[in-house]
Amino acid sequence: MLEANNLVKTFIRNEKHNTKISFNAVDDISLRVNLGEIVGIIGPNGAGKTTLLRMLGSLMKPTSGEVKIFSDGKQISDGTEIKKYIGYLSGNTKLYGRLSTRELLVMAGTLYGMPETGINERIEMISKILNLDSFIDNRIEKLSTGQTQRASISRCIIHNPMLYIFDEPTLGLDILSSNAIVDFMLREKEAGKAVLYSTHYMEEAEKLCDRIIIINKGKIVAEGTVNEIKEKGGSDNLREVFGNLVGSKEDWV
Repeated sequence: MLEANNLVKTFIRNEKHNTKISFNAVDDISLRVNLGEIVGIIGPNGAGKTTLLRMLGSLMKPTSGEVKIFSDGKQISDGTEIKKYIGYLSGNTKLYGRLSTRELLVMAGTLYGMPETGINERIEMISKILNLDSFIDNRIEKLSTGQTQRASISRCIIHNPMLYIFDEPTLGLDILSSNAIVDFMLREKEAGKAVLYSTHYMEEAEKLCDRIIIINKGKIVAEGTVNEIKEKGGSDNLREVFGNLVGSKEDWV
């Protein structure tokens, strides 16, 4: 579904005395995500997770390297067409507060070129999956944090994409909202979709992921199944493994 080869993203940082320093937020990362699997990206804050996901989601151009999206064995090269295959959730997505979730979904579906009947049918399906019924017609600016996050996810999935890229989708949510999102990811995996997401929650990653990629300072430091990662990190506890491989306990959850 998705293949990334030798991705590099270089930024310029302004320092004191008008000096500038270049650094690689992502430094030569290659990975692959297949249909029917959930792949977790974990790492400390500042490791390059969000920058990596933005490049994979075609929202940011890499300094070098390439990202390929495939459908039925054929590479999709048109930028507009690629977006139809991806549902991307950012950690800082802003929604139109004066719209209701239903109005937001109608607008998003229209932008994706969906027919009106298809939009309405999809909204009813999404509402049941993410438990939106109690607030779907309320203004987004009046929703709780968990409700807003579910509204945001519903916007990402209205067009029924084959690949989901979620940047910390359950961060700061209550148990019910978090469970609804976790259950959704598992359901989409069973439906043959691909899910790529970042998280700080080790227990969540261990429960959900077919494979885990640990990154630090822009580089992959470990990749594999949960058991393979544990073996490499020398512990049966994923938190300890993370510490052994990354070498820091800052920003753990």
